[in-house]
Amino acid sequence: MIHDYDVIVIGGGLTGLRAALCISEAGLSVSLLSKVHPLRSHSVAAQGGMNASLGNVKGENGIEDSWKIHAYDTVKGSDYLADQDAVELMCREASATVIELEHMGTVWSRLENGKIAQRPFGGSGFPRTCYAADHTGHSALNALYENVMSNEINIFAEFFVTSLIIDEGCCIGCTALEIMTGEVHGFHAKAVLLATGGFGRVFNKSTNALINTGDGLALALSAGAMLKDMEFVQFHPTTLYGTNILITEGARGEGGILLNIDGEQFMERYAPNTIDLAPRDVVARAIEQEITDGRGFEGGFIHLDLRHLGSDRIMERLPGIRQIAMDFAGIDPIEDPVPVQPGQHYSMGGIDTDINGQTNIPGLYAAGECACISVHGANRLGGNSLLETVVFGRIVADKIIKDIEIIISKNDEVVENAMITANKMIKNILQRKGNEHLFNLKNKLAYTMTNKFGIFRDKKNMEEGLFEIKKIQEQIENVSLQNKDRKLNQALIRFLELNGMILIAEVLAKGAIARKESRGSHKRIDYPERDDIDFLKHTVVSIKDKQMYVSYKPVHLGLFEPKERVY
Repeated sequence: MIHDYDVIVIGGGLTGLRAALCISEAGLSVSLLSKVHPLRSHSVAAQGGMNASLGNVKGENGIEDSWKIHAYDTVKGSDYLADQDAVELMCREASATVIELEHMGTVWSRLENGKIAQRPFGGSGFPRTCYAADHTGHSALNALYENVMSNEINIFAEFFVTSLIIDEGCCIGCTALEIMTGEVHGFHAKAVLLATGGFGRVFNKSTNALINTGDGLALALSAGAMLKDMEFVQFHPTTLYGTNILITEGARGEGGILLNIDGEQFMERYAPNTIDLAPRDVVARAIEQEITDGRGFEGGFIHLDLRHLGSDRIMERLPGIRQIAMDFAGIDPIEDPVPVQPGQHYSMGGIDTDINGQTNIPGLYAAGECACISVHGANRLGGNSLLETVVFGRIVADKIIKDIEIIISKNDEVVENAMITANKMIKNILQRKGNEHLFNLKNKLAYTMTNKFGIFRDKKNMEEGLFEIKKIQEQIENVSLQNKDRKLNQALIRFLELNGMILIAEVLAKGAIARKESRGSHKRIDYPERDDIDFLKHTVVSIKDKQMYVSYKPVHLGLFEPKERVY
């Protein structure tokens, strides 16, 4: 079956929903494809908030926040690898975006004077993070979904995209497997937007949902697009020990403190000015160092203490965190400290795009976490990811609306051929007979990435990791799936995901090995200093003739010249 639309949006999170809504309101036909129902997309798990310089809460000495200060904090937090024109655009649009979401139905927490509440987050000079208690993503996602439903936008939920269709160098659609029936569908369009989120499940200690397997990045790379800055992976300082469920940075924004086994507020030694509200890369490394040096608790964790906040404040501002701690650790934060450890949380890198989300392939766009526009550089500040999804979901949609007037649609023959190829691929996978177990390989990949490409890195370990990745690439060819049916075959979906994850792991590995410096989240023991002379540049990875190549492109500087980060 072939479906024809002006635009196809792949991904049902905040970025995809905002873009689809914008495109529909422009009078264009749009479909949204997602491998899960949109309300189960990972955006729903975002806890902390969305940054905007509303100025509802004054900073020290009564100074008011501004988009320029927000931009400076973002660029400094990025270790000066962010493209400053993109950062400026995002920060200028931030306040209007928060208000726009409110008009769409997002219920923000309020100050006593009725204004939208804001609290401090790590690396920010002001309390600028707007929040809805500790379930901001849930509130925003439901509001956008309701608007999408009101506009009667076609949603193809539980469709797994198997390929992007390229005709004469242009992207004209995609093929997708309908999970329920096992049928391959073809989607024909003038433009395709990838909004598929991150790739956190490449690691085995991650806050990410199981669906975050980087499908969009693998699709784009295989189609001829480039990936950028993939070595920059954010490890959130506070994930619940044992499960790695996110414990929001908002807990520290409300006054929570980190304590080692000696009861010491150790962040005073690592970031004397900002202490527990230093940027995430600084705090994650500090916690890891405390554990390595024997000042963590047995098993590898430290304590996040909220008890001094009092029950009323915890119940009002952090109700979800309290429930998570009680349900998954058997601990009530009102009475006891919460055991936390760093875990993979976010990918600063992604599909290489310009400031409007355009890739190097005409007709193919990307936005949100799967894209690298690059507003986060080497390290993302908390509160900027939700902002990016909605700001660039709209901006990239506006670009598509403008471009689509000059895009010439191709005929359906190419789509039909792509569907035949996809069916042959699936048939081949289901007919394979081998002795490798799918989930053994998946676990092996995740273990390799966590242990070889974690918070601290060095050449020897990373080269060993790359060797393991290449070995897994060979072994997956011998995987045999026990379920040979095409209908509701979750093992088949996991296989397709793992194929892409292995590709992403190799890109990350090669970029990390080639970057001989420490910058933001990329901390190399053998190259401990930042090197602006040789590495103030973006890493770009592409595939040509089945070979992977690493190259570089310049960072867009602007208002703020690189200098030492002091926190």
